[in-house]
Amino acid sequence: MTPKPFLGRAEFPDGGPGGGSVEWAVVWPEDEEDGFCHSYCNTIPTPEGGTHEAGLRQALTRGIRAYGELIGHRRVAAATGDDVTAGAAMLLSLFLRDPQFQGQTKERLASAEAARIVETALRDHFDHWLSADPATSRVLLDRIAERAEERQRRRQQREMARKSATRKLRLPGKLSDCTRDSAQGTEIFLVEGDSAGGSAKQARDRDTQAILPLRGKILNVASASADKMRANQELNDLVLALGCGIGSHYREESLRYERVIIMTDADVDGAHIASLLMTFFFREMAKLVDNGHLFLALPPLYRMTQGEVTHYARDDAHREELLATTFNTRGKVEISRFKGLGEMPARYLKATTMDPKLRTLLRVTLPSRPHSTLTDPAAIETADEGFRRTEKLVETLMGRRPELRFDYIQKNARFARDLDL
Repeated sequence: MTPKPFLGRAEFPDGGPGGGSVEWAVVWPEDEEDGFCHSYCNTIPTPEGGTHEAGLRQALTRGIRAYGELIGHRRVAAATGDDVTAGAAMLLSLFLRDPQFQGQTKERLASAEAARIVETALRDHFDHWLSADPATSRVLLDRIAERAEERQRRRQQREMARKSATRKLRLPGKLSDCTRDSAQGTEIFLVEGDSAGGSAKQARDRDTQAILPLRGKILNVASASADKMRANQELNDLVLALGCGIGSHYREESLRYERVIIMTDADVDGAHIASLLMTFFFREMAKLVDNGHLFLALPPLYRMTQGEVTHYARDDAHREELLATTFNTRGKVEISRFKGLGEMPARYLKATTMDPKLRTLLRVTLPSRPHSTLTDPAAIETADEGFRRTEKLVETLMGRRPELRFDYIQKNARFARDLDL
């Protein structure tokens, strides 16, 4: 993980309190299971740690936070000492005159000044070490940030579990749930805004179809911190409505609907909202996508009528195709453009987008990931490579680094046609 260990030795300024020195070596290995901390005071092992270990952790934690603030890596701002040192291999040796130990076995250092002098001695060295290799430091910060976010996610899950144990499941107030008790055959439509939700509620089958209106464009989870994601009401409502948890706490058996259908307007803003939702599911509920539960609805953009013949066009290209093939040239074709799902009469929405007998859905899929049933190394490598490409593309288009998006646009702008700006 860190090719060069953070190590060194420092004498306490002016001899320090009682004189002495400190030596250290810290490395973050690839396998977090290899972490440990061995500390000594005057060559005496202190297996229970003490104030000198506290000083080491403070130096590392404050150094990581300060460096993250310096380079604009805000995700590590919430990192704790446990997040920073978890999985790290650490050695610390302190030489101190007249140390104070806790208990008769001297397994824990209790000298109050040890924390301050160790932190002071290490901070500048750690700051220089981080600055010397920015690429490795960013990878280290990403790892610490992910651990911090996972810790916060686990705490949120525990709080939700405690609440669920004391009261019945609370569903979002704006969710119009279906009446069927089992998940089989049910579906939830994620729509943009209360106006679209109103049309969808009128068009739905109350037995099997639920409607959850979302307010505008949801948070981009690929560039937001865990704190912002937890504070986002729209995402909290979505997670609560689905009931299956997120991240490592995802439970397939707790999913409340068989199909999750993103139903947005057939325009640029609708495509953007759908992209943000798919990013959320990819990052936080990849297993839901893997198991074939996520779909995109295809609402029409145009209604085309000639006499008693009516057809719906998904986009401009489909409209031109229908004009050239389906409608004859002897009569005028009335073309009306839907401003959005909220402007579409419920009967049209049902006939084109929500009725299972008439609609068309696109299933959202992911490249196969390696799993325990694969034994062929070539098959495992192919599956892993496909998923890594998808992860890289999502990070490029939706992540925190705008320079990656700019580079992608420059390389692919020549392929763009008929932009709706």
